[in-house]
Amino acid sequence: MRKLGIIGGMSWVSTATYYDRINRIVQKRAAPMASAPLLIESLDFCQLYALTAERDWQRAASVLVESARRLEGAGAEALIIGANSMHRLYDDVAASVNIPILHIAEYVGLAMKRAGKTNAALLGTRNVMTESFYRKRLVAHGIDLLAPNLAYVEQLDKIIYDELMVGKVTREAERTLKTIITNTAQEGAEAVVLACTELALVVDVDANVLPIFDSTRIHCEAAANWILEQETVA
Repeated sequence: MRKLGIIGGMSWVSTATYYDRINRIVQKRAAPMASAPLLIESLDFCQLYALTAERDWQRAASVLVESARRLEGAGAEALIIGANSMHRLYDDVAASVNIPILHIAEYVGLAMKRAGKTNAALLGTRNVMTESFYRKRLVAHGIDLLAPNLAYVEQLDKIIYDELMVGKVTREAERTLKTIITNTAQEGAEAVVLACTELALVVDVDANVLPIFDSTRIHCEAAANWILEQETVA
């Protein structure tokens, strides 16, 4: 098996999910006692969440670049960034190391293409929903995305940052997400992309009014495939 590095801690809740899911896939496919060869750096998310100013993003880029270099130096043969929103810095991080980085949106796009979906609503943090860095990756795979609904952006940001990222899961958040997904179906979406690694905590991914493409689940599958040398080319 090949050794994978994870830039994590963004938040620790999602990093724990990555560790659990990747290992369960590897165990199932490789051997009952198998564990995934992982290097994880858990960053302090206090300095990295809900960034808006460009100078803050530049500082965050430096943090992720240094993390990537440390993981490469420690023996990682590829990397993943364990947060959708921090893929805004993907190009900076990828340019700083000599090993591949598995881009989460590329694998989401591939999964949607294989499923025959060409239209979707993108749900996540503010920057994922409103900026181009993530959306353009899906569009490149032939996916038409609904325009971001600013009311949903406000609701989701509050749920993600005030609740899910600190490990708080409420019935109210579940009801809000159910309403948003139902509304997007009425607005013409034929699928939903959960483009926040914590949103699956309050969304029934396997039984919903629309097909749900859980970016975390898809990214973990891609990571395990890479570790086991069974990857799909992005």
